Amino acid sequence: MTVEENFIESARKQFEYYKSLGEKTIAQLNEDELFWQFNAESNSIAITVNHLWGNMMSRWTDFLQSDGEKEWRNRDLEFESVIKTKDELLEKWEAGWSCLFEAIDSINQDNFGSEIFIRNQRHTIVEAVSRQMMHYAYHVGQIVYVGRMIKGKDWQSLSIPKGKSTDYNAEKFSKGEHGGHFTDELK
Repeated sequence: MTVEENFIESARKQFEYYKSLGEKTIAQLNEDELFWQFNAESNSIAITVNHLWGNMMSRWTDFLQSDGEKEWRNRDLEFESVIKTKDELLEKWEAGWSCLFEAIDSINQDNFGSEIFIRNQRHTIVEAVSRQMMHYAYHVGQIVYVGRMIKGKDWQSLSIPKGKSTDYNAEKFSKGEHGGHFTDELK
């Protein structure tokens, strides 16, 4: 496997991991909880999903051919309460991630050296993909945090449950020295 192929495979796995964290959070919440806001200035999970959707559709549509900030994008509207139901939220969530994965899957050895523009700023493929990965990790982290605040003691941990680190490490180290690859954790 080339370095380029390794990067794209690793990036795809990371995106899949963050998508799954968001989905596991959304699954724990009822419809009203998805629209809860701490105050008028904060974002609900629905607003954050709407922003992710808008960003993903803009950045990943025609990823290799056009600037990632599309003329048709209305970023300010992404931070308004436009999503009204859990079904609509899930549709936008899937549409955004599908657009991203289709674009990631289009990257290959022949086009890996392409220049990508975002708001008229030049990026390599590595820079553009990394930029978006960090942006989405940031917002998925917000989704998880808000979900955890809402659920309180009823929250189902998405990683190592509180107080279970020793058990988790014992299981991992029982596999022998270097018993896996870091991307195994993302599955």
